[in-house]
Amino acid sequence: MTQGLGIPDSQFIRGNIPMTKQEIRILTLAKANIGANDTVIDIGAGTGSLSIEAALLAKHGKVFAIEREGEGFDLIKANAAKFKAENVEPILGAAPEALAGLPAADVILIGGSGGKLPDILACADKLLKPGGRLVVTAVTVETLSTALHIMREKKEYNVDACSVQVTRIQSVGTSNMFKALNPIYIIVGSK
Repeated sequence: MTQGLGIPDSQFIRGNIPMTKQEIRILTLAKANIGANDTVIDIGAGTGSLSIEAALLAKHGKVFAIEREGEGFDLIKANAAKFKAENVEPILGAAPEALAGLPAADVILIGGSGGKLPDILACADKLLKPGGRLVVTAVTVETLSTALHIMREKKEYNVDACSVQVTRIQSVGTSNMFKALNPIYIIVGSK
C-alpha cells in the first residue's frame, strides 16, 4: 500500500459497476477524516475505489466494503489485491442486513442504499462511535433530502453538506473540450 490519496481512475480494475471518480473520492475522504487506526464501513462499495483509498489512510485499521452485486464484490477483491490493501474485507450482501455483526466504526461511508437509506442510516447510527463521521454521497435530490432530514433530526450530529460538480478537460484532436461528471452531494454527520 504505497499509493497516496487520489489514485487515478484508470488504475482501478473496472467492470459495469459504478465507480466513485478520483476528484469525488479525494473530497469524500477529506470530509471523512480517516485516521491510521480507524475502522471504516463502506456501504455500496461498487468497485472498491473508495474502500481502497480509505484502507490506505486507515493503514493500521480495517475497512469493511459492503456490496450487493456479485460483480462489484469480485472487483473489490481484485482491486484490494492489486493495491495490496490487505485491511479491506469485502462483504457480499445488501445493507442494512449485511451490517449485522460488524464492529463499531469510526467512519461509515454510504455510496449506495438500494432504496433503503432510512433503515441503513438507523443501523449506521448504532454502529458509529461517538466522535465518528457518517458520510453519505448522493446523486439524486431525493437521497440528499432524505439524508439531510434524518441526520438533522439527531441532536448528537453536526451536519454539513455540499454539492460538487467536476468538469475534466479532454483532448479532442488539437483542441480541448469540457467533459462534465455527474454532480454529487456529500452529506457529513459528525457524531
